[in-house]
Amino acid sequence: MSKDLSNYRKSYEKQELLESTCPENPIELFQTWFINADTSNMVDESNAMTVSSIGLDGFPKSRVVLLKRFTWEGFIFYTNYNSEKGKAIAANNNICLSFFWPALEQQIIIKGTAEILAENLSDGYFESRPDGSKLGAWASNQSAVVASREELDTLLKTFEKKFEGQEIVRPKHWGGYLVKPISIEFWQGRPNRMHDRIRYTLEEDFSWKKERLAP
Repeated sequence: MSKDLSNYRKSYEKQELLESTCPENPIELFQTWFINADTSNMVDESNAMTVSSIGLDGFPKSRVVLLKRFTWEGFIFYTNYNSEKGKAIAANNNICLSFFWPALEQQIIIKGTAEILAENLSDGYFESRPDGSKLGAWASNQSAVVASREELDTLLKTFEKKFEGQEIVRPKHWGGYLVKPISIEFWQGRPNRMHDRIRYTLEEDFSWKKERLAP
């Protein structure tokens, strides 16, 4: 099977990104871009981001998860700590987050270190989830091999019965990560592949160095 994709191309012409309009702190620019994407009727799930980690097998692996909060300190998402990504982060907490909003011709790439979120913050978010999602966190041994869909459905029913009429508490193997950025790159598509790329790098004094990169 073969398919030639060499003629697939698009001209990016919607916006520009200039140093003169970039704030000193990249979180401020992230917030501006995110709000714009989130309020746009052209972007579905603006908080969907790709998380890339180095697996125990030495290979990088990327998957899409949902950003649940961002602060001046960093970016928060939730998952199963015993999952493939959780084990990868435990062994090497240097990870990459990326957002791509093609309708806006924008991309953000964040390199940083992930650390387990405080338990009370994970508890608070877990309590806000629908009961079905809470039960799913108990029923799914994320990334483990299962024999069939029926096995998953049986596990879910088991926990539905276990927690019937009770509060569904957060399992200890499930919770949040805070990703503290050391580098944030903003990419704005431009005509003729001469894209705008502005990278912020965290300095030792916790200020941010701002640089333009060649496309």
